[in-house]
Amino acid sequence: MNDNIVLIGFMGSGKTTFGKWISRKYGYSFCDTDEYIEKKEKTTINDIFASKGEAAFRDMETETVKEFADSLKKCVVSVGGGVIASDASEELKKFVRKIDAPVCDTLMGKGAFDGSDPHYTGMLGMHGTKTSNFGVSECDLLITIGARFSDRVTGNTKKFAKNAKILQFDVDAAEINKNIHTDASVIGDALEILKRVNAKLEQLDHADWLAHLKEYEEKFPMKYRTDVLNGPYIMEKIYEITNGDAIISTDVGQHQMWAAQHYKYKKPRTLLTSGGLGTMGYGLGASIGAKVGCKDKVVINIAGDGCFRMNMNEIATATRYNIPIIEIVFNNHVLGMVRQWQDLFYGKRYSATVLDDQVDFVKVSEGMGAKAYRVADIESFERALKEAIELNIPCVIECDICKDDKVFPMVAPGAPISEAFDRDDLNKKQAESK
Repeated sequence: MNDNIVLIGFMGSGKTTFGKWISRKYGYSFCDTDEYIEKKEKTTINDIFASKGEAAFRDMETETVKEFADSLKKCVVSVGGGVIASDASEELKKFVRKIDAPVCDTLMGKGAFDGSDPHYTGMLGMHGTKTSNFGVSECDLLITIGARFSDRVTGNTKKFAKNAKILQFDVDAAEINKNIHTDASVIGDALEILKRVNAKLEQLDHADWLAHLKEYEEKFPMKYRTDVLNGPYIMEKIYEITNGDAIISTDVGQHQMWAAQHYKYKKPRTLLTSGGLGTMGYGLGASIGAKVGCKDKVVINIAGDGCFRMNMNEIATATRYNIPIIEIVFNNHVLGMVRQWQDLFYGKRYSATVLDDQVDFVKVSEGMGAKAYRVADIESFERALKEAIELNIPCVIECDICKDDKVFPMVAPGAPISEAFDRDDLNKKQAESK
């Protein structure tokens, strides 16, 4: 039985024939909409989970976490969106301090742990840092909190964290042992789990292990060209100009990965992205909503030219209601991520990825009432972004970048994350093959 899943108002009532069938087949609990509204003043979703009592922690006593952490010396903590959903960031920080371990995150976990913290090693997985990927590949204990072990995180599952004991904390029992076999698990709300675990932990010292990963950071930095306008450089400049205090939304593709890699998210809910849903066009609407909700924050949507075409009409929404978002379009005149795969893994056979037509994004944006800029160098970009922030009106900045820029590091499909490669590795391999 799936004790922790509650469907509110699903199909009108759990008393319907279909509702009863769902309940019997999957073990879901039902709470009718009117019943939930009636109880809303005194009942929350967490209360509903808590009402299940100790059953939420039936798979493993939190004492086991302490035993694993005490006995193993090379621990890595991996965090996902579940930490953010449960508002567990502060408790996570206490946990990390107590076990003295490095922290990596998934795309949806950005901001769950401060990206500027010395314990932070970067994103994990296909476009994760070498430090995080090598760290997880070498660790003897991997603690994953609120993340689902997606294929973009694990790479080859047979070779993922093969030297490690794996602990997983997740609210959904269906995620346990689904993609990766775990040695132990706790099923429940991440905040409640971390509170209980923290109460049992004593201060640990993993200075040698942290120093080892720090060496990886120095040996394998996130490199990019600084002589031309490109995605990583733009994200670094946005972070610098906004002091890392902006809310960033993204669409889907290379720009999404650059936004995840090169902006340090210090707080939860400062990166809005569609994650595994892969929704081109998501970011512009998300940025409008974020600005309405957080009027005192600079809100910037990062889009590619392909994604901007999906939802550019929402610029008119921003101007109609004078919602001062900033839309930054990485225009490489191609569907960049698909082209990257075509280039690296499909013999440069480009199909349906070239967008080099006559659409003028600046004129389109101006036609919808926004202030618009076209920039081709970093100095022009800096001036445009600073002016857009100062004007406090809807603005669009089109950035002309190279169609052959790629997101590195990268893990090839089917390869283990320990084989992450960057531009230098690719150049070396190509030189050796000649």
